[in-house]
Amino acid sequence: MRTLSVLRTQAFRIVFVYVAVFALSVSALLGFTYWNTERALDAQTDQIIDAEITGLSEQYQRLGLRGLAEVVMSRSAHGGPGLYLLLDRGRQPIAGNLDGIPQSTLHLGEQIEFDYERRVEGQLERRRARGRIFSLMGGFQLLVAQDVHERYLTEKLFSTTLPWTVALMLLLGLVGGGLMSRNMLRRLDQINRTAGEIFAGDLSRRVPVSRAHDEFDTLAESLNRMLDRIERLMKGVREVTDSVAHDLRTPLNRLRNRLEDTLRHLDTSGKEAGEIEAAMRETDQIIATFNALLLIAEADAGVTRGAMAPIDLVPVADDVAELYAPLAEEKGVTLDIKPAGATMIEGNRSLISQALANLIDNAIKYTPEGGHVSVWPAVTPVGVDLTVADTGPGIPEAERARVVERFVRLETSRNSPGTGLGLSLVAAVARLHGARLILDDNAPGLKAVIRFPRPSPVSRGAARR
Repeated sequence: MRTLSVLRTQAFRIVFVYVAVFALSVSALLGFTYWNTERALDAQTDQIIDAEITGLSEQYQRLGLRGLAEVVMSRSAHGGPGLYLLLDRGRQPIAGNLDGIPQSTLHLGEQIEFDYERRVEGQLERRRARGRIFSLMGGFQLLVAQDVHERYLTEKLFSTTLPWTVALMLLLGLVGGGLMSRNMLRRLDQINRTAGEIFAGDLSRRVPVSRAHDEFDTLAESLNRMLDRIERLMKGVREVTDSVAHDLRTPLNRLRNRLEDTLRHLDTSGKEAGEIEAAMRETDQIIATFNALLLIAEADAGVTRGAMAPIDLVPVADDVAELYAPLAEEKGVTLDIKPAGATMIEGNRSLISQALANLIDNAIKYTPEGGHVSVWPAVTPVGVDLTVADTGPGIPEAERARVVERFVRLETSRNSPGTGLGLSLVAAVARLHGARLILDDNAPGLKAVIRFPRPSPVSRGAARR
């Protein structure tokens, strides 16, 4: 897996493409150089052959066949690179240093290359030659050629070596790209690991800076400066939140207590008692809104990530459903828990309980009398689902993305008590756990699913212990 991740890196791709282009460019350059050199050598050899053909033709015209045969024998005896073969009308050898006419010399006047055998230091050796056969008056033929065996061996060596050279360059490019990518991947892993720890709520983490002072170190320093500023801002927000919690929530609770104490001393049938009860309900609503906003802010900020632990959703669902059973009975709604096996996740039990309570409260609130609300946790192929389904009016598909925003309430719920923060809190808790809130049609009603990721094997092992 590590090797595959290295092969998919951008650095490896860049290095590999560069090496591939370089190898192709070198191959094209060497090929062109060799082709041009081969053409020049062939042209030089052909000039020598043409010059000898011209000279021998003149000798034939001046001395006749016998004289030409003597000249051919004389030149053949020198043992140089020149090759000659004089043939009679039946294409039988008359003179020369070749045993017979090659099979490839059937076409007169064309430059050809052929193999022949020659004794070198007493041993018979197969060699390469280039030449041309031409006709003489009287039906005789003369083959004039030059030994090009050394050039042929060089060509063969080049054609054999070039593919291996390109393959070796590509192999070295792969190795080099892998090493470079591994180094870059290691640096990127440090940044990703630090980002994951920060996302988990540890805002004190910073990206390591090496002594190389390269681009990664520049990026790390910029990220660290940004994280310092974010930490200061988060700390300021937390301090403001704590101050608001202390300065507003406590006076609101005191106000409610005073209203409740005042209500005890008043005639419950009087107008003043009714006004105080209304004020108490409004105060309770303000406190509930205030607490919900604080909880959403803490969940979005990851403040409560430190309380994560392996938990089973089944007892959580049982406890919350038991808490809301009286409310469901009072409204004439059936509330049941479907049986399920162990559904372990990594999470914050308090926040998950609060999110489930919001979903059940909404389901009971909007389900008409005689309706049905079902709660069940379950392990599915895509994760661990905690589902609350009702038989109420549901939420139109076009509005489902909007209802999770803060203070959003649909027209059908304007006359119902609430703050419009219930589903926002559920969505924030889901985000904190790396889960998703899915709102779907229950036909009729709404099916709300919090889909948690599957716990890691380490978490499952810790839970079993």
